[in-house]
Amino acid sequence: MGTRKISFIEPGAPGLHIFSRFPIPRLGAVLLSTILRERGYKVKTFIEDLAAPDWSFIESSDLVCISTVTSTAIKAYRMGKQLRALNIQVVMGGVHPTFLPDEALEYADFVIRGEGEHSLIELLEYMDKGFPALRDIKGLSYRDGDGENVHNPTREFIEDLDSLPRPDFSLVHNWTPSNTYPISTSRGCPYNCRFCSVIGMFGRRYRSKCVEATLEELKYAVSVSKATKFIVDDNFAANKMRTKEILRGMIAEKIKTRWSAQVRTDVAGDPELLRLMADSGCHTLFIGFESINPRTLEEYNKKQDLEDIISCINMVRYHGIHIHGMFVLGAETDDVETIHETIDFAEGLGIDTVQIMILTPLPGTPLFNDMMKSGRLLHTDWSKYDVQHAVFKPRLMSPATLQIETLRAMGRFYSWKYIFRHLARLDFLYTAVGIFAKRAVDKSLKTFSAYSDDSEFNTG
Repeated sequence: MGTRKISFIEPGAPGLHIFSRFPIPRLGAVLLSTILRERGYKVKTFIEDLAAPDWSFIESSDLVCISTVTSTAIKAYRMGKQLRALNIQVVMGGVHPTFLPDEALEYADFVIRGEGEHSLIELLEYMDKGFPALRDIKGLSYRDGDGENVHNPTREFIEDLDSLPRPDFSLVHNWTPSNTYPISTSRGCPYNCRFCSVIGMFGRRYRSKCVEATLEELKYAVSVSKATKFIVDDNFAANKMRTKEILRGMIAEKIKTRWSAQVRTDVAGDPELLRLMADSGCHTLFIGFESINPRTLEEYNKKQDLEDIISCINMVRYHGIHIHGMFVLGAETDDVETIHETIDFAEGLGIDTVQIMILTPLPGTPLFNDMMKSGRLLHTDWSKYDVQHAVFKPRLMSPATLQIETLRAMGRFYSWKYIFRHLARLDFLYTAVGIFAKRAVDKSLKTFSAYSDDSEFNTG
């Protein structure tokens, strides 16, 4: 076997955000490293948001796999260029290379598009044994002998998620039990929001692990980590019957842990589900409200209205579960007043924490395609595609206005009043969140002028 030592790298986020203090690693690199370790390779995963990589290990590797989202792509490309200069082969994967493989091939020898578990194994078999032929590896992009880019047919989605091993976080450099522990129980999303790249990456059909396998993974997670377990599914309650079976199992088998998950507002319509969530240890639900502007919700194709949002907040709070509300500002129907009203709404209904994001046209989404065709993108500096920078021309305000008013909105929510209120309650978690968020906002406002100097940025 020629390829024995393999490194996986997940580049760090380009700037501060509300989760910088509590990073949640993506599972792709950890899962792939686990699969390869089971096949006899010496592997290590480096997640920059958790710890600085050990470059002595990386640069002595036979192969380096870099997983990147759009906001970390420039850093990933820099790493790829550096490693290839050392004659180390580089494979890139993740959501950004999946949708822009030609760009990624400028910095990598191979690009794996979409779900990479089977494609990477076949690529290693080719490297080590000469078969299968490169052209037969689905989901693979590469350069042929003439220097032309070749994009093999897309690989089918994995049907049996139970066949995948449990990610082994001991393979992650400097991983500690205090790190938030991510768990994936499903892939895909039946909805189709215009700004979301999940559909292109994982499909619209909801695929899930069986209840028994999910409970076993939760038991293992509790045995190795006392930290909060974060269920990274795009919608943990997409199949409510299955979710309730999992929660009943957690209660019956006394799997005691604090956990959080992402859901939609439709959880409010199932009081039994919310009660089971509370009884099984749910601390916070991360809910994509997206907007309080009815026209914007329609534009986003969100399939929910303002009444759904209000009902959801009231019902979740009634069951004693905290709410992390996520809003996306900058739609065709949003103006400055929308931004102000969003914070008034969040404060008035007592949402515990918020994430006010700027609408960002990510490659692979209908929104990106529309913005490209209409010439409304300001640039393709991918490091600014982090939902914290305005990267397109909004319809009802200038990019600069969208940028600064969104930052000020976050500052209004995470105010000294917010911090002292939670401190008075001896709620040290939210006190810490408030302090960190306030510092991040203050820092972003100070550096705002450096990004907004371009005259085009300030035009409507």
